[in-house]
Amino acid sequence: MVADWTTRTIVGLEIHVQLATRTKLFCGCALEFGATPNSRTCPVCLGLPGSLPVMNRAAYDASVRMALAMNCEIATFTKWDRKSYYYPDLPKNYQISQFDLPLGLAGHCDVAIADGKTKRIRIRRAHLEEDAGKNLHDTPGCSLVDLNRTGTPLLEIVTEPDIESAQEAFDFCTDLQKLVVYLGVSEGSMQKGHMRFEPNINVEIKRGDEIFYTPIAEVKNLNSFRAVRDAIDYETRRQVQDWAADEGYLLGKVENENRGWNADKGITEFQRSKEAAHDYRYFPDPDLMPVTVSTDWIDEMRATLPESPSIRRNRLVDEYGVAPTDADAIVSNRADADLFDAAIKTDASLAKRVTSLMLGSAKKIANTQGSTVSALLPSATAWAQLASMINGGVVSASVGEKLLADVLHESLQDVDFEQLANDRNLVQVQDEGQMTAWIEEVFKKNEAAVKDALSNPKKAKAAPGFLTGQVMRVSGGKADPKAVRELIAEKIKALQGD
Repeated sequence: MVADWTTRTIVGLEIHVQLATRTKLFCGCALEFGATPNSRTCPVCLGLPGSLPVMNRAAYDASVRMALAMNCEIATFTKWDRKSYYYPDLPKNYQISQFDLPLGLAGHCDVAIADGKTKRIRIRRAHLEEDAGKNLHDTPGCSLVDLNRTGTPLLEIVTEPDIESAQEAFDFCTDLQKLVVYLGVSEGSMQKGHMRFEPNINVEIKRGDEIFYTPIAEVKNLNSFRAVRDAIDYETRRQVQDWAADEGYLLGKVENENRGWNADKGITEFQRSKEAAHDYRYFPDPDLMPVTVSTDWIDEMRATLPESPSIRRNRLVDEYGVAPTDADAIVSNRADADLFDAAIKTDASLAKRVTSLMLGSAKKIANTQGSTVSALLPSATAWAQLASMINGGVVSASVGEKLLADVLHESLQDVDFEQLANDRNLVQVQDEGQMTAWIEEVFKKNEAAVKDALSNPKKAKAAPGFLTGQVMRVSGGKADPKAVRELIAEKIKALQGD
């Protein structure tokens, strides 16, 4: 039976981003992933009587940078609030957060979606808060609490419900991760829990002139992009099925709820009814001063922002003809993207060659070593020199890749590729007589391929390519492949004429 209704998924996201500060938000305890449980704590983050918090300026600066990058309006005055709730990993029984006066409001992010289109996702607010600890349930018969994470600075980003599919949510989250890493405000490591996602999901159902909305389900603490996509997909199906079974399953009639994601079963599971703001009994924190900033300071912070990954990616595509997928790979690391721009600064015609070099063997070597291309060879001059040598026919593309791989493996930083090519006798031979001699040698050793080129219609196209490859091998890669192809074509034509 075909359903007589249509549906639209509605998603708003809450994202917690752990900021890349050395210490916690309100005390001097070090932030260290994997440290011995409860070894990075003090009276302040343990909430002991008489201890007083002091704000981490670096965390506030990083939050404002991120809010500006999301085109938010920055508040010149904000304050700290206590969000009261009890949980074993929250020793104070409240969380210091920002309630009615967040540091960032009314922003937006433009996200690339399917078919090369862009969608604007509005940002409702961005506020700074401290994290809770971590409950551990690995010991049979009891639960343990590690408070090392308590007090970690988190930037919470809340979107408007503008996302209309699981894939759009996936794309937004991946773009946001690139942005936080690009700005240096967070490591953005999923494995270390630096970003956690909580989608709020419900469904609009249209049947004729009637419109129905299902209750909102918030799926808590998702720590991977795949989990975000799968949880939204599942929730959309579940809510439509529940409404189809009971048309009283509607927003305002049935309580909103918090759910957890069971990755093993591929389902969400009920946890509790969803809290509203009044449930947390917010009130201003009496131990912390409000934060006041000037518009001049905000302008100074805005001026320090780098070009965003999405804008940079589009520029590489539009101005230099870089393929979109290659542009994505280049801008995925800010230092690599800076190196690329510096390498082609004086000669834009090198863009495609530098792209090929950076994303070829260099990328593979960097990945193998757990590094980046820019860290292995940071000299923009060297990259431009090698690209120019290949484009100018000084060395072949294959020899250029070999020289680059050798330099990266040998960790040579101050390198002169032209001198290196000369020292290793790899400069491309342009002497037509020498290339003709190599071709004669190859034709004598590969009579079957020559015969195919002359008389086998099925193999006539492939044979010249094979012969060219053999000439390049005999020459040690020094022959000019373009000239070799032309000379081989002339020789085959001459033989056919005989």
